[in-house]
Amino acid sequence: MSSSEPVRAAAGNPVVRPISAAEHVAFVRAQRSVSFLQTPAWGRVKTEWRSESLGWFDGRRLVGAGLVLHRRVPRLDRFTLAYLPEGPVIDWTGEIDAWLDPLAAYLKGHGAFAIRLGPAVRTDTWSAAQVKDGIADAGVKRLTEVSGRWTDPVGARVADRLSGAGWLPQSPEDGFGVGHPQFKYEIPLTGRTEDDVLGGMNQQWRRNIKKAAKAGVEVTVGEVTLGEDLKAFHDLYVHTAERDRFTPRPLRYFETVFAEMRAEDPERIRLYSARHQGDLVAATVLVRVGAHAVYAYGASATAKREVRGSNACQWAMIRDALAAGCAVYDLRGITPTLDADDPHVGLVQFKVGTGGQAVRYVGEWDLPLRPMIYRAFDLYMRRRAR
Repeated sequence: MSSSEPVRAAAGNPVVRPISAAEHVAFVRAQRSVSFLQTPAWGRVKTEWRSESLGWFDGRRLVGAGLVLHRRVPRLDRFTLAYLPEGPVIDWTGEIDAWLDPLAAYLKGHGAFAIRLGPAVRTDTWSAAQVKDGIADAGVKRLTEVSGRWTDPVGARVADRLSGAGWLPQSPEDGFGVGHPQFKYEIPLTGRTEDDVLGGMNQQWRRNIKKAAKAGVEVTVGEVTLGEDLKAFHDLYVHTAERDRFTPRPLRYFETVFAEMRAEDPERIRLYSARHQGDLVAATVLVRVGAHAVYAYGASATAKREVRGSNACQWAMIRDALAAGCAVYDLRGITPTLDADDPHVGLVQFKVGTGGQAVRYVGEWDLPLRPMIYRAFDLYMRRRAR
């Protein structure tokens, strides 16, 4: 079953129609877990997109929901790309045409030239030990070459049926595209204690957590008022971006994220700050919807790296996820490379140290609704990527 575990639809195709944000939030709260990218709050964060909430109805009963982000494309202003990141929240175990056909009909009728979606459905899982063995094997270059993985029949069936229905896979070779990653690293938490999780980590991770505690690193959870705590985090995040060579998001973006998510649910998002002798050495952001906890953003100082503030923040977030009854702690994306000469393998090794497992999802898929316009859009995106 998909990680969102929605209410099952009755026989016959559900009807798709717009729902209010309040209806959408109520549906999300009734699920075991849902991606935060499928909440109305996320639509309000993505100000460059127009958002709407759609519901699948079996009679009067709401049985599925999806956040749709609409984006106009240059020179195609009459039409939009309709994007459902890590969604929609439907029953992916059954006949998916019964869910997706009415979605396509609705969106085409309201000006979409294509749909892009990314089902929250796993296809393959590798244990930490399998990933480590793959890294150690010079003959293995990619995660998909590691034998012994567990394959989810639901995920395999969803991918097969999407392909058969004319959907086009968008996941590139490295697992990262214009959307969200297909490969992630996750720590299962169901039925586990803190000692269980700590015992599953490698020696380096356990040592770093102890080193932070011994050095006197203090981790606090900020009651963010969009003031000093968030500004301090952002300053450190910009420093991290300069050091690690990525483009940082502006402070205003994080102000919007915290304001919108906290307005929808006060427990949705938290800022963790690790300080050593008064100095901010690391800061992280945790987002939780139901039983799914996500490490969303992180920053660390170049100075005082020996006190291991980042490990202290991670351990604090994992402990809080356990205390909240979460089923999974999601460390988000990895690339599937296991090649020792690839710089991305360092991130894989860092996350593997937590124990847990590498997971491949179905990935993102496009359905062209107006093929000529879609081809023009695809050509535009290819030229832009050069």
